[in-house]
Amino acid sequence: MTRTDEMYDGELAVTSEGLPDWLLPVAEAVRTVAPEQLSRFLPPDDGGRQSAVLVLFGEGSQGPELLLMERASSLRSHAGQPSFPGGALDPVDGDPATSGPLRAALREAEEETGLDPAGVQLFAVLPRLYIPVSGFVVTPVLGWWRDRSPVAAVDPAETARVFTVPVADLTNPANRATAVHPSGFRGPAFLVASALVWGFTAGVIDRILHFAGWERPWDRGKQVPLDWRP
Repeated sequence: MTRTDEMYDGELAVTSEGLPDWLLPVAEAVRTVAPEQLSRFLPPDDGGRQSAVLVLFGEGSQGPELLLMERASSLRSHAGQPSFPGGALDPVDGDPATSGPLRAALREAEEETGLDPAGVQLFAVLPRLYIPVSGFVVTPVLGWWRDRSPVAAVDPAETARVFTVPVADLTNPANRATAVHPSGFRGPAFLVASALVWGFTAGVIDRILHFAGWERPWDRGKQVPLDWRP
């Protein structure tokens, strides 16, 4: 996908025009960040299932916030895990190399959370990343929730809840830790909204906070298991 300040495909546009001042550091960071600065897991030359997630920033009663959801505990994959709204590209989404990820991110977010895509301004696209355990090639699409709409779990069989997390909570060092997987994998984690945010979602949030200049020093020696509960 071409990562430019403005990209139009019919009525679909990616533009940073009119963003609130507090969100400009994120838009600016995305302009120059390289894939290897985001993750050590990069897409293979061949293969991988194309997908997209919506990294949606809004402004709530506690200031800037981020939209997340928690997957149903009954799912076979990623059960109970907080994540961004998103999923695999469908043929209706179009070309994976151009507008496909944009359409998929909005479509999946609407299907999972009930948000109105018309109120979302897409302002940036991060490089594609890879999730080896699932084989997904993921394009994080960043949005500004310009006109808020009600959100909730549309299908309880797939989504346990939909919630927002204040950016102030994500940057609070007391809410940060290193998640330890039984396999030995270690990665950034956030203890927020009665949930442990870890894995791919936490990795993307961690890098956004870092490159936007929002990150505060935190104790990387603080470790939590994946079954952490508040």
